[in-house]
Amino acid sequence: MHHDGEQRPEYARRLGESIPHPTPYARTYRVQAITVVELTGEIDLGAAEDVGAHLAAAAQWPEPPLVVVLDLCGVEFIDCFGLSLLLRARRRVLDRGGRIRMACDHPPTRRLLAMTGLDGVFRPFRTLDEALREDPAEG
Repeated sequence: MHHDGEQRPEYARRLGESIPHPTPYARTYRVQAITVVELTGEIDLGAAEDVGAHLAAAAQWPEPPLVVVLDLCGVEFIDCFGLSLLLRARRRVLDRGGRIRMACDHPPTRRLLAMTGLDGVFRPFRTLDEALREDPAEG
């Protein structure tokens, strides 16, 4: 049982306290063998501590295969600091031999990714379901 009487979800049981608790900006959970980091709201310096903790924990999943999906479908705004957090997470996952995918359906965020060239780095899917199904490099 969790401290509030609820049974802990699988992601919390599997990694103990290494997965941060959900926050207004980020939550992490598992879908089969994939770790999903769901980001919401405004991802900027003010959200950095919460978002960074979730991204770092996702990159440390102890059991192969390491596949992380960044779900940006709930992001309303992201600045250059938020983008740097995503790039750092990507590097951590790749350094461990993992794969990273992104879901993003928010037109302003997709435009920012395109303007910065990061759409070619992350190749975002339009929905989380698509990102969970197939990696563009594998397709």
